[in-house]
Amino acid sequence: MGGASNSRDLSDGPDRKCLATGEVQPKHGLVRFVIGPDGQVVADIMGKLPGRGVYVTAEREALENAVKKKLFSRGFKTQVTMPDGMVDEVERQILRRLVELLSLARKSGAAVGGYEKVKDWLSKEEAQVLIQAIDGSGRGKSKLSTPHKGNYIGCLTADELGMAFGRQTVIHAALASGGLSKRVVEEAQRLQGMRKTVGGTGRTEG
Repeated sequence: MGGASNSRDLSDGPDRKCLATGEVQPKHGLVRFVIGPDGQVVADIMGKLPGRGVYVTAEREALENAVKKKLFSRGFKTQVTMPDGMVDEVERQILRRLVELLSLARKSGAAVGGYEKVKDWLSKEEAQVLIQAIDGSGRGKSKLSTPHKGNYIGCLTADELGMAFGRQTVIHAALASGGLSKRVVEEAQRLQGMRKTVGGTGRTEG
């Protein structure tokens, strides 16, 4: 693996510098990458793989630029190879992680799906995050409002939301405060960044 054995990530604090933009920002807004045993760049979505890491802002354009301009070799200070379709794979992995987190929240009773349940949670001020499918009816979605000082997630399709809730499709969902809500919102913001070029219909508000 390239780099000195005692090399650490770009700083010891919670912020990291993006390889593509040069901007310093909180780690949750970036994607960490390490070098695999075969010298190939590996996306570390969970941020737990061993080795020195470099970071790229969780936005499709930034990641595409990092690949196109061969910035990973510069960042790791050694020649590395890039897997085919890495940008799309990063999006898939972030999506998988977001679905897993929502599923865990559902199983713990911290998330509900379905218009009536979401409406009930909103009326009782139990919801901290409103989640609505990109491809859901605009008229139907407009009947529910984001909780006061809460968050809105709109970067998932009805099928993807359905996977998290054990159904074929889900249009409306809500997440209670505490527990996994912060991690869900952060992961959704990363996914939204990776999907910014897809129609511009999805949105996630923090």
